Amino acid sequence: MMVCRGIRGATTAEDNTREAIFAATKELFRQVVEANQIHEAQVAAVFLTTTQDLNAAFPATAVREMGWDHTALLCSHEMAVPNSLPKCIRVLILVNTDKEPHQLVNIYLRGAVNLRSESMQP
Repeated sequence: MMVCRGIRGATTAEDNTREAIFAATKELFRQVVEANQIHEAQVAAVFLTTTQDLNAAFPATAVREMGWDHTALLCSHEMAVPNSLPKCIRVLILVNTDKEPHQLVNIYLRGAVNLRSESMQP
């Protein structure tokens, strides 16, 4: 039965620059999409967040540059939690799928590898 499920991921950017934010976002998004065999037509929406120290560019613009032109994308800032991981970009993809939750692959890269114990690392 097809249902809408969330797939998560996170990474860190080298710097607060458009180039660094785009590079980190594209790397993360590409790996989440490939690991879960996602096609844009399956996706209901994509939420992208950054920690408040990343404000040089919208991560959603990086996803648009990858050709995702027909999906609702939304950017926001994470809560400013003391001692949280800096320069972090997170993604939540809401995908219509027949897969069970345990079959979905959440991806955590770079400085974000320790955010979740079940993370996949290349």
